[in-house]
Amino acid sequence: MQFICRVGTPDGRVLEEVFSASDETALRSDLGKRGYHLFEVKRRGMAPQLGVPTLLRGGRRGRIPVNEFMVFNQELAALLKAGLPLLQALELMLERMKQGTFRSVLTEVRDKVKSGTDLSDAFAEYGDLFPRLYPSSLKAGEKSGELELVIRRFVRYMKLVLDARRRVFSALTYPAVLVCLSGVMIAVMTIYVVPRFMGFFSELDAELPLITRIVLGVSTFMSANWVFMLLALVGGVFALRSWGRTEPGRLALDRLKLRAPFLGPVLHRFALSEFSRSLATLLSGGIPLVPSFEIGIASVGNAYVRGKIGPTIQMVREGKPFYAALETSGIFTDMSIDMVKVGEATGSLDEMLNSVADFLDEQIETRMQRLLSLVEPMMLVFMGLIIAILLISIYLPMYSMLGSSKL
Repeated sequence: MQFICRVGTPDGRVLEEVFSASDETALRSDLGKRGYHLFEVKRRGMAPQLGVPTLLRGGRRGRIPVNEFMVFNQELAALLKAGLPLLQALELMLERMKQGTFRSVLTEVRDKVKSGTDLSDAFAEYGDLFPRLYPSSLKAGEKSGELELVIRRFVRYMKLVLDARRRVFSALTYPAVLVCLSGVMIAVMTIYVVPRFMGFFSELDAELPLITRIVLGVSTFMSANWVFMLLALVGGVFALRSWGRTEPGRLALDRLKLRAPFLGPVLHRFALSEFSRSLATLLSGGIPLVPSFEIGIASVGNAYVRGKIGPTIQMVREGKPFYAALETSGIFTDMSIDMVKVGEATGSLDEMLNSVADFLDEQIETRMQRLLSLVEPMMLVFMGLIIAILLISIYLPMYSMLGSSKL
């Protein structure tokens, strides 16, 4: 049996390779003996088993809307709390569910549960459609006899993570719109407005100012080659996206994102918040630290952050303090490490990790507000500067001509 694995090497690199093993247990044992740290595994032909973002991608079956999945879990938790057996609750929900990918998958899950399979194992077989965190949480709930409580905890986790994503996305929408509008305005002015004055300027005997000659040169080039420039832009975006799907490209781009001015610290803290909240959810469900650590790493969307945290899991396996492992990664903030250290010492690591995530989310909110307060005036100044340069380049020769005619 072949598995596609994302592993961390002993020298700190993150690779995606194909390994052969009789089953996943044998695979994990073999990789551990070779010094590899397993971040993600899937049987060949299946899609990645990551965190919440995986839910949005789906696989060959199609897409499962996040809202539909969350409503399902909320209703399932309510039915279980009311005392309905699991199988009866699933059948009741299937009766009211519309046709679609999720209904067909849930029908198969119901059939597996009916034949004696645990709910967690039934969902784990559809790793291309559901977050890896989900079946792991269900497994913890089944073992502890608190399945309803674990499902509610998972829904709360999803709401918090998705809400943080929406806030970041919403905050970035306005600057992106401003940038696009600025680009369109500059292109229209350069390609269509400025060339209309070229005929007039060519009739002037006087030498044109330097700024006018530069603007006319840029305008002439863009007017003659705008089609090629557009094609080059589209081709560049396509090539960048294709490269970003490769392991080296994804790692390089994610690292570049973290180094971006203003936005980098926001994305850095979001990745740490994502990891902390995932790990806290698993620990509070009763899953041991090491497997929780593995799943928490896989739930992080940023490949560079995953690669920095991944190798530290060996320290935890060797019995070293968890906070020391995080400190070794060099990716966590000092405040986060101090809070984890206190939580580990007091036996409340899951609660402290949730506090870390809440603290990081507050920092994200503060930095996003600061970013927006800076971006808007900066964009207005930039747009005003471009317009001023264009107007000066157009009107300066006219004023020069009027001045010389008076003399």
